[in-house]
Amino acid sequence: MTITNLRTHVDPTLTRLVSPDSAESLSESFIAPRASVAERLAKGRQLRKVVSRAAHGVFKPAADRADPVDILERQNRSRVQKLVPVRYARMLASPFAFLRGSAAVMAADLATTPASGLPVAACGDMHVSNFGVFASAERSLVFAINDFDEVHPGPWEWDLKRLAASAAVAARFRGGDRADAEQAARAIVRSYRERMRGYAGMGHLQIWYARIDDRAVLDVLTPRARKSARQIMSKAREKSHVTVLEKLTERVGGEPRIVEEAPLIVRETHTDAGTPARDALDRMLQSYTASLGLDRRILLARYRIVDVVRKVVGVGSVGTACWVVMLQGVDADDPLFLQVKEAQASVLAPHVAHDFPFANQGNRVVVGQRLTQGSPDIFLGWGEADGKDIYIRQLADMKGSISFTEGDGKLEGFVEYCGLCGWALALAHAKSGDPAMIAGYCGRSEALDAAIGKFALAYLKQTERDHAALAAARRAGRIAVASEEVVK
Repeated sequence: MTITNLRTHVDPTLTRLVSPDSAESLSESFIAPRASVAERLAKGRQLRKVVSRAAHGVFKPAADRADPVDILERQNRSRVQKLVPVRYARMLASPFAFLRGSAAVMAADLATTPASGLPVAACGDMHVSNFGVFASAERSLVFAINDFDEVHPGPWEWDLKRLAASAAVAARFRGGDRADAEQAARAIVRSYRERMRGYAGMGHLQIWYARIDDRAVLDVLTPRARKSARQIMSKAREKSHVTVLEKLTERVGGEPRIVEEAPLIVRETHTDAGTPARDALDRMLQSYTASLGLDRRILLARYRIVDVVRKVVGVGSVGTACWVVMLQGVDADDPLFLQVKEAQASVLAPHVAHDFPFANQGNRVVVGQRLTQGSPDIFLGWGEADGKDIYIRQLADMKGSISFTEGDGKLEGFVEYCGLCGWALALAHAKSGDPAMIAGYCGRSEALDAAIGKFALAYLKQTERDHAALAAARRAGRIAVASEEVVK
């Protein structure tokens, strides 16, 4: 294939995301001389004259800042109304739970903060609970971001600031003080900055294939933290479709059926739009399989559908359509569980000028995950279900993550975990952005660490105020909240 022909196979609308020079067209970038690593590092350093690193330490709520409850209420209009009280109940559990469920609130706040102008495929909902280990296609464990519902082109700073703020909030949630909160936030930034410096000097294919496997994780941990990590990895290796079968199902008439647990797990005969569930499922599978490669379609065709239920998951996703499809292969011991999730517009979309060039939001999620994660699910795909954009992935495939308990005081090892999160975020941004320019801007000193550590403490206070505002809305009868018994 010639250079000329190759150009026609690349979408030029992605230029701003992948090209070192935002003004350069992608087709031109195939034949134009590319700046060296040293030149790109220097360009990154020059950006400090436009936006200083110290500027990232400031967070002052805008005078016309929108009411956080109003933002959540606007989101809820497109959600399953009977599940909205469940969403509020989960968010009211703690300021940390509120932060996890209020990505739209923080996106609006981040849009008022300075940015260097270097785009990446930003996660959009970056927090310390959105990481974990999972199985790569080669069946080895990989540590990475595990939630891409809000992925969207945006400033790298937004992800880093949200992640650092979440570390500060989580540290307080677990019983730490302000010093613990700042230490955790700075650990995120330091790791991100140092790892990005390493990726700056790597070749494009090196970065594309790079991943953080289980051995790499264990190598950077202290002996005590390594013990906890091994336990999480061991549990993850034990998780499979067979263990999900044992946990979520029962035998009915000789066939496995997913156990209902209303309102969190419900078998429904019709969709929200009134369409028979079986008809909607058939059309959804047709659109989904079209997004898969022929090899995956052949593999999937060997399974038959056994059961389908609606399942409530997460915090911020509560109320969006989410289904679990149970399939069976050779026999009852060969199950496959697929999770179908609705994909709405990213919370970052209203605050940035550019978008992924896809009409379907599920396509956006899938491309964003493939671009940044490096080892995506073999069944990851997208489609449409009853007029809603969706994406599909395996429900369980050697997945594991750290759990957070309020006031448990278990801060030992948490700072190291934050360092791993910063590393994984740096790798995701290096895959989709320009690591040399970002590294040049970040620098070698602790200037950025200190600035974003300060920002994280300020946003910790803001999160506590917003959480209190949601609690006040409950007391005033403005919002309906599900009981604790229902939410568990």
